[in-house]
Amino acid sequence: MANEARQYDENGFWLLTEEDLDALEVGAAIYGTGGGGNAYLGKLRAREVLRAGYPLKIQALDTLKDDDRVISIGGIGAPVVAYERIREGREGVRTIRALEERLGVTMDAVACEEIGGSNSMEPLIDAALIGLPVVDGDGMGRAFPEMQMTTWAIYGHRSTPSAMCDPHGNIVIFEHAISELWHERMARACVVAQGGASTLASAPMSGAFVKKVAIPNSYTRAIALGHAVLDAQRNHDDPIAKILQMEGGKRLFTGKINDLKRHLMGGFVRGEALLSGLDSHRGEEASILIQNENLIFKRNGEIEAVVPDLIIVLDIDTGTAISTEMLRYGQRVAILALPCHPLLRTPEALEVIGPKAFGFDDVTYRPLAHTQGEAQ
Repeated sequence: MANEARQYDENGFWLLTEEDLDALEVGAAIYGTGGGGNAYLGKLRAREVLRAGYPLKIQALDTLKDDDRVISIGGIGAPVVAYERIREGREGVRTIRALEERLGVTMDAVACEEIGGSNSMEPLIDAALIGLPVVDGDGMGRAFPEMQMTTWAIYGHRSTPSAMCDPHGNIVIFEHAISELWHERMARACVVAQGGASTLASAPMSGAFVKKVAIPNSYTRAIALGHAVLDAQRNHDDPIAKILQMEGGKRLFTGKINDLKRHLMGGFVRGEALLSGLDSHRGEEASILIQNENLIFKRNGEIEAVVPDLIIVLDIDTGTAISTEMLRYGQRVAILALPCHPLLRTPEALEVIGPKAFGFDDVTYRPLAHTQGEAQ
């Protein structure tokens, strides 16, 4: 439960419980903005690792030593593939070990590439199997579809050499990429050859760098948000109102999905969800453009929210997030927009994760204001 006292090990690392994993599933799915992989399946994998006796440890960001080696890890590929294909289970461990062998070093901690969806669980699983902690921060504060869209890359980290592993045990080392975008392109081509979903670990970062550019406290926040939603469900309160209260977001639309265009192309799920309004939005139409994640929300043809701010599709009754691969005709949903972290709104960040980076050259990003409660 949310009010249980945390447990810590002898190093001061926070030891997660199964209840924390339940909450992380909910909170990470919300931060996933439709992507990041299926958080429920990720939770099941993490829970089995915990039950096998491997502690899941979170290290406070400010306790990293400046010279610690921190390796960032996450899944790459289309979420729908990861949902349909069973993982072998130790892909991430193999990528970390391959980089340690290639570089002749050992890692001190693991970092989360993106806190959204199943990618919040992957670092916990891999770190636990090796005996390392996961730092309480990540490189996105949400989920994005491409690897160069991390604060690590935006603020100067070169992610090669990197290692990628598929469920069959194949390991590919990307020795050098001339840019982060080229690293993404090469890895995306490789993941298609590996079946559409793999695990990738990037070149280690220093503790000093991670402390400077990580989106801070992302595990703490995701777990707290998940506990709040679960508590609201148990107490028959409004979980959507609780999300808005905690995250300072806006409720943009209430409606029903009446059409869905979705296809797998080049290692991404791309498409559009079309909605018709319900309740106070009856008679209105809306749409969400998708590339693994929800990128742009329009109401009656006018843009109301755009990346890098978070666009969330929630079940109207439970307040739980619906990922892009789980969208279905007829679902009754609430659309929320949450403001992104300031590190994602700088000019250099918007070059990489703003609307123009996704091909929307005629769209200008306007930051979503922090509010309390729903939009009027």
